[in-house]
Amino acid sequence: MPQFWLRVVVCTLFAGLGCGAGHAEGRLLAAAELQCDAKTQPMAVEEVAPQLEWRLAAASSDMRGVGQSAYRVLVASSQKALDAGQGDVWDSGRVASGDNFGIVYRGKPLVAEKTYFWKVMVWDERGDSAPWSAAASWTMAPAEWTAKWIAQAGTTNKTEDMPIFRRQFAVKRKLVRAMLYVSALGQGEVHLNGSKVGDAELAPSWTDYGKTVRYEAYDVTSMLRQGKNAVGVMVGNGMFNVVRTPHRYTKLVNSFGRPMVMVQMRLTYANGKTKTIVSDGSWKSAAGPITFSSTYGGEDYDATKEQAGWDSAGFRDKGWKRVSVVDGPGGKLESEIAPPIEVMKTYMPVKTTEVKPGVTVYDLGQNFAGWPDVKVSGTKGAVVKMIPGELLNADGTVSQMSSKGPQWFSYTLKGTGAEEWHPRFSYYGFRYVQVEWASGTGEVASLIGDAVHTSSPVVGEFTSSNEQLNSIHHLIVMAMQNNSVSLFTDCPHREKLGWLEETHLVAPGLIFNSDLQGLFAATEKNMADAQKVDGMVPTIAPEYTVFGKQGYGVFDDSPEWGSASVLAEWSAYRAYGDIGELQRSYPMMQRYVKFLEGKAKDGIVAYGLGDWYDIGPGGPGFGKQTTLGVTATMMLYQDAVTMAKIARLLDKPEDAAGYDALASRTGTAFNARFWNASTQQYDKGSQTANAMPLSLGLVPEAERATVLEHIVADIHAHNDHVTTGEIGYPYMLRALMAAGRSDVEMAMMMRKDPPSYGSQLAAGATALTEAWDANPHSSQDHFMLGGAEEWFYRGLGGIDFDLSRSAKDERITIHPAIVDGVDWVRCSYDSKLGKIESDWKRDNGALAMDVTIPAGETGTVWVPAADGTAVMEGSTPAEKAAEVTFVQRSNGAAEYRVASGSYHFIVK
Repeated sequence: MPQFWLRVVVCTLFAGLGCGAGHAEGRLLAAAELQCDAKTQPMAVEEVAPQLEWRLAAASSDMRGVGQSAYRVLVASSQKALDAGQGDVWDSGRVASGDNFGIVYRGKPLVAEKTYFWKVMVWDERGDSAPWSAAASWTMAPAEWTAKWIAQAGTTNKTEDMPIFRRQFAVKRKLVRAMLYVSALGQGEVHLNGSKVGDAELAPSWTDYGKTVRYEAYDVTSMLRQGKNAVGVMVGNGMFNVVRTPHRYTKLVNSFGRPMVMVQMRLTYANGKTKTIVSDGSWKSAAGPITFSSTYGGEDYDATKEQAGWDSAGFRDKGWKRVSVVDGPGGKLESEIAPPIEVMKTYMPVKTTEVKPGVTVYDLGQNFAGWPDVKVSGTKGAVVKMIPGELLNADGTVSQMSSKGPQWFSYTLKGTGAEEWHPRFSYYGFRYVQVEWASGTGEVASLIGDAVHTSSPVVGEFTSSNEQLNSIHHLIVMAMQNNSVSLFTDCPHREKLGWLEETHLVAPGLIFNSDLQGLFAATEKNMADAQKVDGMVPTIAPEYTVFGKQGYGVFDDSPEWGSASVLAEWSAYRAYGDIGELQRSYPMMQRYVKFLEGKAKDGIVAYGLGDWYDIGPGGPGFGKQTTLGVTATMMLYQDAVTMAKIARLLDKPEDAAGYDALASRTGTAFNARFWNASTQQYDKGSQTANAMPLSLGLVPEAERATVLEHIVADIHAHNDHVTTGEIGYPYMLRALMAAGRSDVEMAMMMRKDPPSYGSQLAAGATALTEAWDANPHSSQDHFMLGGAEEWFYRGLGGIDFDLSRSAKDERITIHPAIVDGVDWVRCSYDSKLGKIESDWKRDNGALAMDVTIPAGETGTVWVPAADGTAVMEGSTPAEKAAEVTFVQRSNGAAEYRVASGSYHFIVK
């Protein structure tokens, strides 16, 4: 038999083992980190054609130019079939492609609540195969719910004592799988046989419950036993039921009804039979130990009201009453898409002070979002009260000036020795905790702080030789994490609302630091649910409150906020490349842009909040430096430009042409209205008015240098201080970066007097504050001014990442800014394509630059080097180095195309 045909026969017979293409060993490791719909082992997949993805890695770290030339996906109905190499649900066959994400499932129809097992084989650029990946799985969501919404009988939405629910059931045979689905509104904690299920806190996600209700899914097989079992659920009000609470802080009043629960559990026995346990009228409830529950006012817990074993089998529930079956809030049940909120870090006190007899203040050293965890002992009925706050009063007691109060947590002791407690359904933003005994006596053994926020993985790292830059980075990252829960909030205490402008203005900084694909998708769904019939997208989503008394007030409808419906989704696509998400959101975007276009008069949109919180006469708030209409018209222009790009991606050429025309009309109108030919500036010459059109490419080429000069001159005229508000600030930083003026940005970063980041540090801030000067009357934990984070990664680190770029070698671009005051930078971003690294160091007149491009990718690297200066890669001239192609020298840098791998450039 000819050798070629012998090879074909062998490959066919042993397809499950994979075959190379003529080389002994492949240059790729087995694919790893398999995900379905951007989640690891998801338990409730609702997409009928989910997307699969995996990570690539070279077989050795010193290899270059390693890539994927093909893949094969096997999806099986059982682990046994998969182990045998049988893709009885889908065998993609060998697909010639370098793609490793966005792989759409194209197999047999998927069955509700069934688990599917899958693995993938990849071939390297030479055609040699890697081993099969480890197996992964996903489970489909339930197709129908037979469970009912239940509530405690005889209660209303104003009842303070929070109910607990229980149901005993039997497992009669050997189990092979038990899946639990639960939605407890507002927030819930589900227990099985005396133990909490999962690590999630504050679940489910906050939504417009009249449109969408989220549920969690858990595999609880290991928590059940043959014989008697019990399920119990605790609830808190959350954002579902916000009622006015006299004597305690209430930001808003908005209720979807009294607390309620829906539970459905599917048991699959070894003999193939199934049984479903559901919430219905047979369940029982009673008043639980949570006697006060408010997202804003805090939480009170009375341990003397605990009922030991209430969530276990055999509990005597004689005093419990049957529940009421109730109507739900009306929203469609959908599985969680945002990552769970969890306790992500614990803070220990750095200082403890008895400010007066019986009153102790704990300083946890960091302003964070979460709750205190206290260990106490004392007499039965004694009440320990914990008052959290961001700042201290002059007498050392805790102040809630910046966060609004009164707010507190309290725990009533049961008096049985050492007791430990933390709130379950209310969190706050704080650094300090004031502890006092509201009644009775006791001792506090310890108090720590639990940081509670999204469990989205950290993907970015930035550090430098400049400690002030590192401290600013810390401020911003902390505020971003503290305000990332099941949505992006403005602050974790005073409002906790999903103000939308932050989701696009500082999206790059958010994305560089954490993998927020799920959180952006959840935010986009919240915006879609909040959109009005006329297309308006409100300033907050979910829209838990309306600020205007009649019609749309400026705090309800402002273009800089509503444009998040287009621009936040586009930012997410550039980072994560999910074309399906663009397709789902496209109708919402179209309606919003049509709405905003309808607000234009002679092409100008002149309403809204303007350049919010800019620096000018009087206190912060509405823009003062820039005419109303500049920022809003720029939003319409940017929306139109972005929509044209999206329409082309979605193969809608007629739509794209229409948006191109809208962008052209809007840009022409803007220049006609705001360009001042006599001063060669826009509007009144503010930093924002000049920076936005410059950053967005609207300034005519002949005028760009002049407009840039005016921006720089204005910054210097203000002693290297910013005057923009939160809207203009990111655009100003981008305009300076694009022009190579990171030296100006560095000068602003180094200021220590207000308005500046340095002044916040000088004031003792440990998270980014709402006002540039860390005003104690404003929040001490906002990320809206966090535009510098983009400069740290994209400017100093030089990492520019954009999956929307058509040229593959332009998706990863590295072009660091080398500035005075910084001797070295270490920067990395674990992107959708893999980990990108950009480190540089200056030493004795030489520049060393280390770059890593992930496997399967190519990149464009700009090495800062003056004309005529030699650039080496290791010990070889860069243009002769392996997998390095010289492109050009321009603007003080040498441009190279590089394949995947690590590179060490040296400029002397």
